[in-house]
Amino acid sequence: MSKRILYWLQNDLRLTDNTIFSDFASQQCALDIVFVINPHWLKNNNYQQKPYGVHKQQFLMQSLYELQQALIERGQTLHVLEGEPVSLLKARINEQNIDEVVYSEQFGVYEQRQINLLKAHCPNTKFTGAQQDTLYKQSDLPFDLSELPKHFTPFRKKVEAATSPISLSTLPNGLLPQPITLCAKKPLERIANNGVMHGGLKSAQAHLAQYFSGLLPSTYKITRNELDGFNNTTKFSTWLAFGCVSARQVYKAVEEYEHEHIANESTYWIKFELLWREYFKWHALKAGKSLFSFKGQKQTKPLTTFMPSRFAAWCNGATPYPLVNAIMNELNATGYISNRARQIAASCLVNELGLDWRYGAAYFEQQLIDYDVAANWGNWQYIAGVGVDPRGGRHFNIEKQTLQFDPHTVYTNKWQGNKNASTQLDNLNEVDWPI
Repeated sequence: MSKRILYWLQNDLRLTDNTIFSDFASQQCALDIVFVINPHWLKNNNYQQKPYGVHKQQFLMQSLYELQQALIERGQTLHVLEGEPVSLLKARINEQNIDEVVYSEQFGVYEQRQINLLKAHCPNTKFTGAQQDTLYKQSDLPFDLSELPKHFTPFRKKVEAATSPISLSTLPNGLLPQPITLCAKKPLERIANNGVMHGGLKSAQAHLAQYFSGLLPSTYKITRNELDGFNNTTKFSTWLAFGCVSARQVYKAVEEYEHEHIANESTYWIKFELLWREYFKWHALKAGKSLFSFKGQKQTKPLTTFMPSRFAAWCNGATPYPLVNAIMNELNATGYISNRARQIAASCLVNELGLDWRYGAAYFEQQLIDYDVAANWGNWQYIAGVGVDPRGGRHFNIEKQTLQFDPHTVYTNKWQGNKNASTQLDNLNEVDWPI
């Protein structure tokens, strides 16, 4: 009797460079491939935001559809279930007589907690995790996690000096192990795309090929800070967030481009940004719950608070700052904004509006298609001065940013940043103040 294995998919929605699929492709086993949609994703959290906004939901369902189709082509299937993951998977493990659960190791503390709860509920089941959301495995790092540098630059220098070349896992051609159940309970439907990017493993590979087919990588560092324009940045973060493509695949693609075309500061900068992503992953694992703490990695809390009217104005693009309003309007309309736009909007919330950074982080979690727990919360702490920034936070002068990145207000006008701009932060009169 062959071993019965359940693969709990999470942010690893791909076949290429998926070590779990590669490892089991040659084994005699029966494989149950499952993705669980958690109802919690569609409900308000502590900051009154939903973990999954409409743009993120669409990208997820597109990604699941493409993966399900690819698995069907290989004689397998994908089961998309809806419910509380631990109780649902516990029941499925018992019903299907599962011998082993395999999964990609997670860097978020809440995701780790779910895995540990499931392990506790199923003590007789073997659990095997694989690290495949990073460039390197923890064992490849030139230091123990407890000795992770406090800042990015020393991390980058140590990793670049010591780590071995990045390798990809390969999936043999042909069929995957037989499915435990032959057909999905709920076959997915193709979802038309009305967003900036289309989710899925095939879409990811198409974008990877398209981006490196021309000269875009050679000018990345020059264009990366532009506020608008699809090709000014790589856009890989969206597919990376769902694991439709791996960081290793992107890194390898850069190296191949450098070998075949040119290696310059721009091509290096793509790898540089992947190392930033890498650093935030390991930082999140080490930081644990403090990644979500108001005081973050510091000893004292920021001198900010929460004012509902100001936060609502920021979310809805109705602040006194037209550039910030344009950024928020684009975010709300598309689920995506450039890295420079994120920094400007985050700095405004913390410094101009004086608000609790965690509400901004939660709003980005809801709205951004490419939300990544480590990068999102790590970057917000960075801006708020409670993270890994050696300078203790960043304050982006909005007037200066406007002159530098939108001098002719093309971007602001496009996203109607002036439409709802308020002339003042708070609309209060004397009757609103206590006597």
